[in-house]
Amino acid sequence: MTERQESDSRKLLGRLRDTLAEEGPAQARLDHITSLIAESMSTDVCSIYLFRDAETLELCATEGLNPESVHQTRMRLGEGLVGRVAKTARPVNTEDAPSTKGFRYMPETGEEIFSAFLGLPIQRLGERLGVLVVQSKDKRQYSDDEVYALEVVAMVLAEMAELGAFVGEGGTLSAPHQRAELFRGTMGQEGTAEGHVWLHEPRVVVTNPVADDPVAEAERLTEAVDQLRYGVDRMLSRVRPADTDQRDVIEAYRMFANSRSWMKRMQGSIASGLSAEAAVEKEQTAARTRLESVPDAYLRERLHDLDDLSNRLLRILSGQGNETGAEMPVDPILVAKNIGPGELLDYGRKLKGIVLDEGSVGSHAAIVARALAIPLVVHAEGISTEALNGDHILVDGEQGVVHLRADENVVTAFRDKMAMQAQAQLRYAGLRGQLAETLDGSVVAMHMNAGLMADLPSLKSSGAEGVGLFRTELQFLVRNQMPKRSELKAIYERVLDAADGRRVQFRTLDIGSDKVLPYMKPNDEPNPAMGWRAIRVGLDKPGVMRMQLQALIRAANGRPLTVMFPFVAQLDEFTEGRDQVLREIDREAALGHVLPERVEIGAMLETPSLAFAPWKFFELADFISIGGNDLKQFFFAADRENERVRRRYDTLNVSFLTLIERIVARCDATNTPVSFCGEDAGRPLEAMCFAAMGLRALSMRPASIGPVKHLLRRVNLIDARAAIETAREAGEMSVRPAVVEYLKGLA
Repeated sequence: MTERQESDSRKLLGRLRDTLAEEGPAQARLDHITSLIAESMSTDVCSIYLFRDAETLELCATEGLNPESVHQTRMRLGEGLVGRVAKTARPVNTEDAPSTKGFRYMPETGEEIFSAFLGLPIQRLGERLGVLVVQSKDKRQYSDDEVYALEVVAMVLAEMAELGAFVGEGGTLSAPHQRAELFRGTMGQEGTAEGHVWLHEPRVVVTNPVADDPVAEAERLTEAVDQLRYGVDRMLSRVRPADTDQRDVIEAYRMFANSRSWMKRMQGSIASGLSAEAAVEKEQTAARTRLESVPDAYLRERLHDLDDLSNRLLRILSGQGNETGAEMPVDPILVAKNIGPGELLDYGRKLKGIVLDEGSVGSHAAIVARALAIPLVVHAEGISTEALNGDHILVDGEQGVVHLRADENVVTAFRDKMAMQAQAQLRYAGLRGQLAETLDGSVVAMHMNAGLMADLPSLKSSGAEGVGLFRTELQFLVRNQMPKRSELKAIYERVLDAADGRRVQFRTLDIGSDKVLPYMKPNDEPNPAMGWRAIRVGLDKPGVMRMQLQALIRAANGRPLTVMFPFVAQLDEFTEGRDQVLREIDREAALGHVLPERVEIGAMLETPSLAFAPWKFFELADFISIGGNDLKQFFFAADRENERVRRRYDTLNVSFLTLIERIVARCDATNTPVSFCGEDAGRPLEAMCFAAMGLRALSMRPASIGPVKHLLRRVNLIDARAAIETAREAGEMSVRPAVVEYLKGLA
């Protein structure tokens, strides 16, 4: 841009700022804006389209098109050139719009006489708000300088929309961050919670998108970048030489923080009239747009680094963010785009609930949320940009639904639901000391899943008879470096102390798939859930397994020890793991250490292949735990992280129950204890069916023990089995309708 063009751009932005500050209706403000832009750019048309909903754009203001088409002309996302700009978040610049592929003629606008077309997205940090369009009768391509100038204008419009400048007429012109909003996500952890939003990384609100003094703004940017670089250098200086992966990440940060091209682009935006904050956000928005279209995992990660650096820079410039002294509410519900397990553990049990834009049901955050029994909803897309600190929020983890700023009727209904749940929990508490004994005299052992020391008090309060699954990987995931054997031994010792004689099944390190250690180089696998994970890693990297086994043996210190290998697919994997345990026992004996009173070595049956393993497997295993979450996804070939397919297949499908029945029969034939562990074990209806198929031990989250026990004590497993058999003989795909009918007869 020439100095004159920069001056013209600053004048236009100044006039826009004055217009946006004017009193009066939003529509008049929008109309004035389109006139100013058309006049400044010497174009025949300027139009602003805003999103009416997630899929629909509406013409909200125009200079040059038929004024009667305002609030009447609408188009779907991807429809026409305007819809294409909105969908791709990329400009369309053509000298002959009617002949351009995808053009859609809107007769009510009268735009057929205009040839040249330039459309740009109005967006802010990935949140698409609308499209800004200029058109001309002459056939001409808009220049790069004109495109850049309009990008700057679009940026200012996005910032002003964020501040509520367009609140007023029309469905598209409502107040941001004030409406009641409903988000439908996915259940990550059951439970309901009411509270107020606490943003993990609060978005910075840019209140001054336009600046009068580019020299002063450039100086502010330079000072802030210097501070950012100093902070990154300090981070780097604190990294130990051995932590090469962590050093690589911070070095990438350092490279971006010292990037001349990044700095030059931001300085160019300031010269055109943007404030330092708006210039940073303009670059950040462009980076996020590029991020969405980059298939390469490494480049995507680097663009994430740039996004994070931009956030840090914005907080320095604006002084905004949690670290500036904002107080957490007494009933905080954490809202974030995503979050790591260590960060989540820092918050601890003070959180009432968690809502994530991204995340997954098997993510580290979900594992920690389950361990802490905090309601969690994942895939609540857009909530981290819509929510503000302090907003009232309702989280329904069971339905995967979040109500933000809900109206009074919704709040009342939600509180009624929470009250009913609280009453039910009191009823279940009365069963704490009683057995899960069915009416036909069958007794089902109730165990709990755990992974943190914070879980262990639930052993007593829930009435669990022991720990059916202790996830040892959490101690590895929340650290920035490999834990030492002495640290692991101390943790396992405290777990056994807290169990106070109750049985604890320690699952050896289950990493890989979605559980990647921060200090472990990730493997770019096409299908990580079926890749190098769990016992496969342990057998290929025996040093880590040996260290963990030594820690477990020493922690037992004369007490019984139970070790369980995850993701065993065939006999030789189990025998290799079992032999490793026995070798470590011999080694510890040779060193003169106290040995466990007895050692039980078992396996998690999570792959269909293991159900058909040789008899020797069932004879060698001291116990088997059916890992329902993985077994179900592999049995149905349905990724449990894929929303399109994971709900398609029912746990009570006849085929799946027949597989469970076969596993139980083989275990009975070899006198091998067998249990079922997973989310479905904690669902009363499913738990009853598992018991009817012969399972006499279940392991679940502590909060599920009461509801499951309550149902089991009311049913006769012989009658429940008869209902299942009737459905099976009738050729039904699922036994669910049949067992629901059986339960209705109990009422």
